[in-house]
Amino acid sequence: MQKNSLALAVLAGFALASACATAQSPAQRLEIDRKGETIVLEPYAPNILRVTLSLQHDPAVAAPGYGFVAAPAASGWSAEDTAQAQVYRSGRIVATVNKPQPPSHPPLQTQIDIGKYFNGSVPGAHITFTTPEGKKLLEMTGWMQAIPNQKDGTADVLRDRRPSDPDFFTVGATFVSPDDEHYYGLGQNHEGFLDHRGHAVRCWQDYLATAGPSVCVPFLVTNKGYGLVWDNPSKTTIEPGFNEQTRWTSQVGDRVSFFVIAGATADEIYAGYRLLTGPTPMLPKAAYGYIQCKQRYASQKEVLDVAQGYRDRHLPADVLVVDWFYFTKMGQFDLDPKFWPDPAAMNEKLHDQGFETMISVWPRFVPEDRYYDELRQKGWLIHKADGTPIDGLPYDRAGSDIDTTNPDAAAWYWKTIRKDILSQGFDSLWADETEPDLPPNGAYLHVGPGTQYFNVYPLFHTAALYDGFRKDEPGRRALILSRDAYLGAQRNGAIFWSSDIAGTWDTLKRQIPTGLDFAASGFTYWSNDTGGWQYLPEEHHPAHPPLLDPSDARANVGGYDDYPELYTRWFQYATFLPIFRAHGSRVTNEVWSYGKQAEPILEKYLRLRYQLMPYIYSLGYKTWQTGAPFMRALPLDFPADPRVADLRDEYMFGPAFLVAPVTEQGATSRQVYLPAGTDWFNFWTSERLKGGQTVTVAAPIDTIPLFVRAGSIVPLGAAVESTHEAQAIAKVRVYPGADAAFTLFSDDGKTYAYEKGAGKVTRLSWSEARQKLTREGDPAWSGADSAIVEVAGH
Repeated sequence: MQKNSLALAVLAGFALASACATAQSPAQRLEIDRKGETIVLEPYAPNILRVTLSLQHDPAVAAPGYGFVAAPAASGWSAEDTAQAQVYRSGRIVATVNKPQPPSHPPLQTQIDIGKYFNGSVPGAHITFTTPEGKKLLEMTGWMQAIPNQKDGTADVLRDRRPSDPDFFTVGATFVSPDDEHYYGLGQNHEGFLDHRGHAVRCWQDYLATAGPSVCVPFLVTNKGYGLVWDNPSKTTIEPGFNEQTRWTSQVGDRVSFFVIAGATADEIYAGYRLLTGPTPMLPKAAYGYIQCKQRYASQKEVLDVAQGYRDRHLPADVLVVDWFYFTKMGQFDLDPKFWPDPAAMNEKLHDQGFETMISVWPRFVPEDRYYDELRQKGWLIHKADGTPIDGLPYDRAGSDIDTTNPDAAAWYWKTIRKDILSQGFDSLWADETEPDLPPNGAYLHVGPGTQYFNVYPLFHTAALYDGFRKDEPGRRALILSRDAYLGAQRNGAIFWSSDIAGTWDTLKRQIPTGLDFAASGFTYWSNDTGGWQYLPEEHHPAHPPLLDPSDARANVGGYDDYPELYTRWFQYATFLPIFRAHGSRVTNEVWSYGKQAEPILEKYLRLRYQLMPYIYSLGYKTWQTGAPFMRALPLDFPADPRVADLRDEYMFGPAFLVAPVTEQGATSRQVYLPAGTDWFNFWTSERLKGGQTVTVAAPIDTIPLFVRAGSIVPLGAAVESTHEAQAIAKVRVYPGADAAFTLFSDDGKTYAYEKGAGKVTRLSWSEARQKLTREGDPAWSGADSAIVEVAGH
């Protein structure tokens, strides 16, 4: 066993050569056994290679951890052993593992003296990943597997280990960070930057994180042609671009394990992530529309009144949400009959009006509810070493979390929700507190110590519900709103939101890069609480005169003078999110709740969302096929343009739209950078502009700056009040300037039949040379193309 470590790199450069042996399994896995360490290179595709390093042989050769579904596949890979290195190659990646060599220069005496008292935790390892053409992708210069110890400040985790648990180590790896490398993804961080370079990322589920709750998805995409998936679910810190290095450090593990995905484009990297962790299924079509929610609709009557308000105004909306406290006790899974006398009848009426309903289901159980004793007796609650369930006392009295990492508990949870809740006619589930909210460090899950498996709960918890839907409700698609995520949770029919954020201009501004990095982590279906969740301050007086008069909304916004303006700007932005959901702790939260000046603007964007439904729904189909998100930070689509590397307040919504939300109070214009390499059309005016320039764009309160890339096809739908209505294609708008293609998809919007080829697929193509749109496949409209197709600028 290794000595305690400072993980000093100073000795790695002059480590003596050690005996090593190279082994290759029948599956062509390259295994390198050196004195004191095992290194394994295991391919999953020509462009995907897994690397593991450990001081123990068994962990090094063990399968990947939770979240991964792919199997190794070594076709096309070959190994070569030279005097300097072991080389493992395919047609896409060349991995070179340097052999230990005597130092080219003798060590300095100071280095020798330091080595008398301080040593690294592992022998050195140096692995370089390139393309076959010689382009460097990634270079690992060292790793560690250190016993937790007092000097490093890591000893506390040993208190979280039971005698029967495997040994705990702190593990990590260090990679070269070129000055021009940029880093995207890594889950959700609210601090407001897009490029993680120069910002340490604390990758764990943390409700109390700076600026807003964080979510860990340890998947990083760079501009250097690769993505890196880190296979460790404990608390992990990533330090990108410090001292010309990027360092990953996980609190607990017994190996370093990561995947390198090579990709000539961002989409190819996401295809690799999809292969490793699973596809993103299509959602019920209603989920792509408008989801109306607030904290909270307190009665059956209130929900029905809201629904009637939308239908009386002929406004489109699809999902109404019943938030918490509908129950008599936490964990009771009932609806209080005083306020919900007949929820089945309520849902039947809402369905007749074209609405679906979502209801919040918490994983918490208080000792007084009808299920707690059974769960405790069976050991199905997250618990301490002695079996005592953890709870939040004295400040949190909401009980204990069910341990859905236990398959028996997970099956019971789904069965009980289906019997008690879904049987009342509700369509989808809001899985709140999926962190879990009671952090598992120091407690124990079925899969092992909570400290070791800190981040996996959202994966298991959403899977408990999704797997139940697929097994017991095969006729409808699952829809699960989750507060948190982990690798692979995108395959669980889940949508994710940025948790309990504040209703401020600063928060709105930071939501844009927060969502872009979350989407860049391989999770397409992200949104936030439009307008913020937290209660509004009693007074807020802006620096500039409000653009909307708050006087007729005082009962709702109080003394927050500029809140109708903020909500309107936020609503405009939310129109162009993958999931469009209003939520918050206001008295009322419908589009008519923020004053007569705000109301027509909100209605305008609500109708625009449904006009874009054929475009948005087709993007969902493409994401299912490819794994690529359709809300994208600009560097993912324009990697050759250095001006977008950390551009935080613009993004692409699908291949066509560049969205530039207004996040400054009182602003009626804003500067927008149009990426180089293409022309752009102003969506509102059809003005054509050259890319590679910053333009000042008019943005009166009813207008969000919106541009369309030249060489785009945008199908537009007829007016409908919900996605349950058949929606005809009203127009197909072509933005010329380059050849274009778009795949239009439609189906029943409810079942998984699309997975077996059901649905209508129409391939639209625009020839710039011929100035003509053609279509092939299923018919998407019956009239003449001349009545449907519009060419911008003509």
